[in-house]
Amino acid sequence: MDQKRAMTSVDIRALATELRDYEGAKLDKAYLYDDDLVRLKLRDFDRGRVELLIETGDPKRAHVADPDHVPDAPGRPPDFAMMLRNRLSGADLVDVRQHEFDRILVFEFERDDADTLLIAELFGDGNLVVTNRDREVIDCLDTVRLKSRTVAPGSVYGFPASRFDPLSCSREAFDAKMRASDSDIVRTLATQHNLGGLWAEELCSRAGVEKTRDIADATAEEYDELFDTLERLREDIRDGNFDPRLYWETESEDHERTRPVDATPMPLAEYEGVDCDAYDRFTGALDDYFYELDREEPEPGSTRPDFESEIAKYERIIDQQEGAIEGFEREAEEYREMAESLYGNYDLVDEILATVREARANDFPWGDVETRFDEAADAGNERASHVVGVKPESGEVTVDIDGNRIDLVPEEGVEKNADRLYQEAKRVEEKKEGALAAIEDTREDLADVKRRREEWEAEDTEPEPDEQDEDGETDWLAKQNIPVRYDEQWYERFRWFHTSDDFLVIGGRSADQNEEIVKKYMEKGDLFFHAQAHGGPVTVLKATGPSEPSKDIDIPERSRAEAARFAVTHSSVWKDGKFEGDVYEVTPDQVSKTPESGEYLEKGGFTIRGDRTYYGNTTVGCAVGVQCEPETRVLGGPERAIADQVETHVTLEPGQYAQNDIAKLIYRELKSRFADESFLRKVASPDLVQEFCPPGGSRLVE
Repeated sequence: MDQKRAMTSVDIRALATELRDYEGAKLDKAYLYDDDLVRLKLRDFDRGRVELLIETGDPKRAHVADPDHVPDAPGRPPDFAMMLRNRLSGADLVDVRQHEFDRILVFEFERDDADTLLIAELFGDGNLVVTNRDREVIDCLDTVRLKSRTVAPGSVYGFPASRFDPLSCSREAFDAKMRASDSDIVRTLATQHNLGGLWAEELCSRAGVEKTRDIADATAEEYDELFDTLERLREDIRDGNFDPRLYWETESEDHERTRPVDATPMPLAEYEGVDCDAYDRFTGALDDYFYELDREEPEPGSTRPDFESEIAKYERIIDQQEGAIEGFEREAEEYREMAESLYGNYDLVDEILATVREARANDFPWGDVETRFDEAADAGNERASHVVGVKPESGEVTVDIDGNRIDLVPEEGVEKNADRLYQEAKRVEEKKEGALAAIEDTREDLADVKRRREEWEAEDTEPEPDEQDEDGETDWLAKQNIPVRYDEQWYERFRWFHTSDDFLVIGGRSADQNEEIVKKYMEKGDLFFHAQAHGGPVTVLKATGPSEPSKDIDIPERSRAEAARFAVTHSSVWKDGKFEGDVYEVTPDQVSKTPESGEYLEKGGFTIRGDRTYYGNTTVGCAVGVQCEPETRVLGGPERAIADQVETHVTLEPGQYAQNDIAKLIYRELKSRFADESFLRKVASPDLVQEFCPPGGSRLVE
């Protein structure tokens, strides 16, 4: 059995029902792990500590977790986690709901100053979106820009197009979907009724209906059984009548459990005979399931993944897809042959259809029509012998022409019946095109597994000497296994870089940080920089470290110019799309929080007294690169300053891409430059890269 990697729409409906029990819980803190796992720590009056996990990558899940199953808090929280804390700390959880019947959970929080929606998209690539009550996007894990919808900060969030909801549909709507299908029963329930494969099969099993029966052959009694079973299922979900199960795969000989395969809100007939555990709550079953699933994932450098099984699986899928493509080709050709047979025997077919129309116009029952044709055939009427049956439920007559059995609609005539067959051939060919696209995707997946196997096996061989350039230095871009070395520093929560002369420059990310830098970290001997334009960070060029005694040091002009460029780059000058601006420099004793008489200073603002040194028309400029020694990390700052500190870098200028979009472009570009494809993922992320990007729009300089 395949292991569940994402929750179904039925799972999410059941989970939303349970999570409403936590309404009123207050959010204490939010954490972000690996760019796709969010942990919300809440306090509930009755239950105490509540840990809510939402993962939008692989796997896709949401559930309340046992505190022992919660990962340790990460180091410095990324911007998205800080935004969640600022927005939601102390807020009350007031509602949890599924959007329609989609794999979307909406968490609604209320706080005196703001109401917030947290929208978890647990389908496709997955996403977590934070909006206000008017659904204006505050932030999101991933920016989405499609023809149908945009999800980006500042946009109005739009849910995906509505899909059929089997848990609220009427009997008429249910039957209409069945009648409109041209597939079998289980595929109709899975796709047209939006139940998905597992629950479509479950509905058939509970109703005692043959899954693979063609929809055209389904009876009214089978429709009744299916809809009655569906109604019982949705009543249980609506009323919270759950009996959750965690299902396990076992070894056939000793029944030893090997791995979990699914967690469901109630026992499934489809899993009859599969070893399972019963739970009081569905969220508990989900927690244990995904916890066990995580424990199965091998740690980097540990047990060798089963590449052969993956390769065999994809090769098996390709064989099936190739067989389906051949089947579509044959089916399309058969439809075209049938249409051509109608035209090749036009008079014969036209007379048969005319005879049926006349009989039906004279109120002959379908049974009598079939009897008359049988009698005529027995009497030697050659044309009547081509009629092999009638279908009263669909109003069709079946004929045998040139060895092809063809269902015809008498009212439509020869041309329309032939055209319908040509359209069927076209529809089948469209399925073939879809299958061809799918098989290319599978072949790419197969190639990816084979590539990962080669990389794993290469890592197991003896380490090769470092690739070196002509000067005897390590060629880090060509090196296959780059060791990761990193020691987090106190200044990394600010904007920062080291000048060409190795002086530290720090800048504030907010008004609070501006205040903190001036009050706590600016000392005698340092230099204070600020863009002349409104809306820029406090920038301090440090003469000494925070633990060193302050002293007057002659700071080179080159480092001062780099600090000035850093200050203007991260100001509103860049945000306004301009390429240069003025910057001034003063000493710490010229900076004061005491305003002039009659003036008011906003938070993060300062009064400057005395003469200033100006850097007029300072050009903006920013580069982001990857350092490989002495530490492995992302660096950013003026290009002249960081170029010699990094192995490779990209340069930015004001442009059209938002911060999070340009960060992803930079990440992909830098990642592609290293032979060690896993290296950048170990030391960076788009979120971390974004911390070095200026505010506003940017573009990569070719």
